[in-house]
Amino acid sequence: MNQIRPAAVAGAFYPGNEQVLNRDLDAMLAQAQPARGALPKALIVPHAGYIYSGPIAANAYRRIAAARGQITRVVLLGPAHRVAVRGLALPKATAFATPLGLVEIDQSACNEILNLTQVVQSNDAHALEHSLEVQLPFLQKVLSNFKLVPLVVGHATAEQVAEVLERLWGGPETLIVISSDLSHFLPYALAQRIDHKTSDMIMHLQTGITHEQACGGTPVNGLLLAAKQHGLKPELLDLRNSADTAGSPEQVVGYASFAFTEENAHVH
Repeated sequence: MNQIRPAAVAGAFYPGNEQVLNRDLDAMLAQAQPARGALPKALIVPHAGYIYSGPIAANAYRRIAAARGQITRVVLLGPAHRVAVRGLALPKATAFATPLGLVEIDQSACNEILNLTQVVQSNDAHALEHSLEVQLPFLQKVLSNFKLVPLVVGHATAEQVAEVLERLWGGPETLIVISSDLSHFLPYALAQRIDHKTSDMIMHLQTGITHEQACGGTPVNGLLLAAKQHGLKPELLDLRNSADTAGSPEQVVGYASFAFTEENAHVH
């Protein structure tokens, strides 16, 4: 039974028109830093409207463009903003729609984690959630054919998140993407100070990042545990806030993008 989860924030967070969306993505990726070094196993990317955080996210997505055709599964985790979720929620849908087309859900991968007590199924958790959706057009743009394991993360521990990531870790065909913004609605200088500290924690694989530091603190901490376990090396790609891109300096939201590579990964 095919169930499509329709785009909820197209036309708000990013263009709802396919041509305009394609043009915007091309422009942001063209302006991103050229990819260097090994292909990342995992990314942390922001999830605000593209006008605010798109260029920061583009710096991460440009890093995986060379893996087009190689990455066939994306495990995507983002925090719940709309609906209270206990644990990590998979949708019952079989595909997500964006203006660029359908992204198929990897049912067999979902089945591999459904017996974990922290994993639930909830269409409600996904219906209006933007933290995952805004990543999909970028992924559709840089990867050719991939299947998705979308998880909205609610009330869970970093260990529970890491356990899910462990099950889905896979090889070079699997990319992990954690969607999170940093500090919210602080004056510019204070936000910079706090975001630098958060960035520093991520660079040192230090868990304990709070939801005040990052709305996706729980999935970020889970990735940091997994990164430590697997010897991944973090790299800061971009650290800015909404006043640096399109907003006022009185109240800013922080954004960063990070790439995590395996120590022995070969350079492209």
